[in-house]
Amino acid sequence: MNTTHFAEYSGLDTQVANLPFDDDGFLLDPKLWNDGVAKMIAQIDGIGDLTTEHWAVIRVLRDLYLRLGAIPPMRRICRDSALSRDQVKSLFGSCRQVWRIAGLPHPGDEALAYMS
Repeated sequence: MNTTHFAEYSGLDTQVANLPFDDDGFLLDPKLWNDGVAKMIAQIDGIGDLTTEHWAVIRVLRDLYLRLGAIPPMRRICRDSALSRDQVKSLFGSCRQVWRIAGLPHPGDEALAYMS
């Protein structure tokens, strides 16, 4: 798997922009993630500024994934972030985007097919 860096995006913090991502834009090491990385990916993906609701979903997703080591069910993410499925979709557009913004590694091709 090749790595991609986002240094070509003007205005991004160089330290953040030089983090290693795979060809699909997923951060290779979730331990390198921070709020700045989330903000950068959100800008690149056209999400814009992250609101309190965005952060609730991001933090729940990261917590569940890092604790369980697996993709958590959407209903659990919605319940734990106190948002409906439609609200989450409205905030991020797709599961793929929230996964990338949360700084989680590539979920695998099969899971990725369901995240569009």
